[in-house]
Amino acid sequence: MMSSLGKRLISAAKEARLIARGKADPSSYRIHLSEEIDVRSIRKSLKLSQSVFASRFGIAPGTLRDWEQRRKRPDGAARVLLTVIKHEPAAVNRALKRELS
Repeated sequence: MMSSLGKRLISAAKEARLIARGKADPSSYRIHLSEEIDVRSIRKSLKLSQSVFASRFGIAPGTLRDWEQRRKRPDGAARVLLTVIKHEPAAVNRALKRELS
């Protein structure tokens, strides 16, 4: 007998396969983002100064400082960008370089 976790994992794998094949209904996609994101640790993990990080990823330096000092929180779109930067910074760099050419 399969546990409920096992059933959920199999269901999620099937859904991921449909998404990867372009056969899933986009309205069914769910994105889960943490409300809190440690912008400073993302930047430091890339070994970039605030000015270089801001410039490289199209973020206003003042906005970056506010996020790092927790005076403001990144909105949903910014949290998505920061999450992608955290996990796949090279992909963001490639995409942004294409926009510049």
